[in-house]
Amino acid sequence: MPAYPSYPSGSERTHTPVAIVTGADSGIGRATAVRLAADGMDVGITFHTDERGAAATADEVRGHSRRAAVAALDLTHLPGAAEVIDELAAELGRVDVLVNNAGTGTATPYLELDHATVQRVLDVDLVGPFLCGQRAARHMIAQGDGGRIVNVTSVHEHQPRVGAAPYCAAKGGLGLLTQVMALELAEYGITVNAVAPGEIATPMTGQEDEDVTTVTRRGIPLGRPGDAREVAAVVAFLAGPDASYVTGASWAVDGGMLRMGPMAGSHLGTDSWRRP
Repeated sequence: MPAYPSYPSGSERTHTPVAIVTGADSGIGRATAVRLAADGMDVGITFHTDERGAAATADEVRGHSRRAAVAALDLTHLPGAAEVIDELAAELGRVDVLVNNAGTGTATPYLELDHATVQRVLDVDLVGPFLCGQRAARHMIAQGDGGRIVNVTSVHEHQPRVGAAPYCAAKGGLGLLTQVMALELAEYGITVNAVAPGEIATPMTGQEDEDVTTVTRRGIPLGRPGDAREVAAVVAFLAGPDASYVTGASWAVDGGMLRMGPMAGSHLGTDSWRRP
């Protein structure tokens, strides 16, 4: 078998690994950036509009005695926006891990969607990660010692949701893109995986700083939403040396939501599901 390069373990590293986490100003992105810093990585942080949130994330990263760099990223301005990966890699000296976390969505019925909305969601949730992944992978290949790319998708990578047509299309596409990337980048020691969160208590779901242990969700087997740190823990595993033989997979972090399927359907008592 060919001796492919692989992402080095802690004892083999000759440098501090660098991670770039897009959309790290809050929620899953912030939790991931802080977790990777706690695991010994310097972190590049991007934000769209919440510069204060990004600065707060950077402060937490520095609280773990790690370097942080912050940059604005608007994935509706493609392809140029992806250059932020090069900029952060230059500032921090390299890139070993990319977490494509930045995302957006819509709660609009299919028949009411306009082209501009569809294009915006597809650019942010699919084309942006595609281009950012290319940039990061080229750096990793030039560095010569492998790397990690983690694409944050959604349970809607796997199952549809009424009112979320472009979001589901983008996340489903990102899931299959993850598999193609995994195949093509394997020879360079770069693994590519997806993490598919369910309902997580974040600003995107209107539950920022919610104590998830006090919230009841009857339709989720574990009975509650997830905490962003629970998603970050899975991302951190996939970004680390212990996941060296894991690639092309999608990891659901959803409290068992995806397993409900017909169970959920057979227990619905109204037609309220027909509207976003």
